[in-house]
Amino acid sequence: MAIQDAFELVVKKLYGWYETLVLMLPNLVVAVLVAVVAWFVAQVARKLVSRALHRISDNRTLVQLAAKIISFVILLVGLFVALGILKLDKTVTSLLAGAGVIGLALGFAFQDITANFLSGILLSLRRPFVVGDVVELADFFGTVERVDLRNTWLRTPDGKLVLIPNREVFENAMTNFSQNRNLRVELPVGVSYASDLDQVAEVTRAAVEAIEGRTEGRDVEVLYTDFGGSSIDLVVRFWIPFARPVDINKAKSEAVVRIKKAYDEHGIVIPFPIRTLDFGISGGQKLSEMWPRRFAAEPAEGAGAGGSGEPGEQEARGGR
Repeated sequence: MAIQDAFELVVKKLYGWYETLVLMLPNLVVAVLVAVVAWFVAQVARKLVSRALHRISDNRTLVQLAAKIISFVILLVGLFVALGILKLDKTVTSLLAGAGVIGLALGFAFQDITANFLSGILLSLRRPFVVGDVVELADFFGTVERVDLRNTWLRTPDGKLVLIPNREVFENAMTNFSQNRNLRVELPVGVSYASDLDQVAEVTRAAVEAIEGRTEGRDVEVLYTDFGGSSIDLVVRFWIPFARPVDINKAKSEAVVRIKKAYDEHGIVIPFPIRTLDFGISGGQKLSEMWPRRFAAEPAEGAGAGGSGEPGEQEARGGR
């Protein structure tokens, strides 16, 4: 009897499912059609959005991401509609609640990744720089090679590839040297105190103006800045067309060569560092006058203490 009762219970359950399936068959067909239509619409929307965004932004990664997100949202809406047609509203509510909890947990667990991801999106929208620009980011100087949704790829002048998190790029100061295609070069110089400063300025300006490729229409500036320890210091400023970091080094190198040749031709001296030693000389007196007197005084003191009376010998012993 127990086996027969169990068999009848299973049969009744299966028959109830069969009746439910027959009753829900029209809704099931409609739900399947809705899901298929949602998938087709998602694919079309993905292509259309991708084409439209490519006209606005050249960031392929961001464009693909936006197209995938829109496609996923359309598929998700279609799935929820299909479940609603099948009268599985409670299932939809559970899925939404679960997705919210999972999203919140992932947000806390991957805060840095999320911050870099959102920063990458904002950088792609703002576009403070593009691939090929020469920039200074997070104390690194170089050329932008790639910008993805997590890192900015920077190639330094010495060939190193630096990956900078987008969060640091977005939150910190940035210098873009490629926004203005002309860059001012500053070169410090020092000349002797005996130099004619008007002549120095004229010769320096003429030497720099002869640099090939210098930006036309921008005057060369020669400005005296300080009284240095061994020279009068000045700075030379001029503008060059700028495209690569090496342009700065080339311009400075040519300026140094031309200024040195011009100074040699006009007898302008670039002094070596000078150091003055204090030998206890009084004001207005020469070292040649003080030196014999000092040598003469020291042996006399030494002789009083019982030492040798020879000045040369006494000085030699004191220096050992």
